[in-house]
Amino acid sequence: MNSAGQDLEIRKADPADLAVVLRIENRSFTDPWSADALYGELHTDHMRLPLVATSHGVICGYLMAWVVADQLHILNIATAHTHLRRGVGTALLRRAAGLGKLRGVEEITLEVRDSNTSARAFYTRLGFAEVGIRPGYYQDNGEDAIIMTAPLNALEEE
Repeated sequence: MNSAGQDLEIRKADPADLAVVLRIENRSFTDPWSADALYGELHTDHMRLPLVATSHGVICGYLMAWVVADQLHILNIATAHTHLRRGVGTALLRRAAGLGKLRGVEEITLEVRDSNTSARAFYTRLGFAEVGIRPGYYQDNGEDAIIMTAPLNALEEE
């Protein structure tokens, strides 16, 4: 249960979740991932860590990450518009941190659009710091990406 009183659960995602994840993806981003790209990430293996958040049994958010050496790299995270600002993103990141710890992760990293000030503020509140820039990272418009990192213990589940 989160602060909004919703029944929120986090579980590993699987390929059967594709349709709902794709719908959230398409409504969340101006340059969404393709169904094939998302499908490829919905398989848990030694590197991939896909998670979905459910509220009352309905998927309301997802996170795609890779474990690379001692880092957990967040590839993609999104919340259904009906569940924004209800703790879904925080819960997903905290669960990913907990699972990353089991795999020897020490740090979490991600890229975020330079113009996405609300996401940057969200990550900063969770303990991320801006550590660099990837110039022209986003293919749709050539926008820079801000690289953000956080020590694993900043996000471990409470």
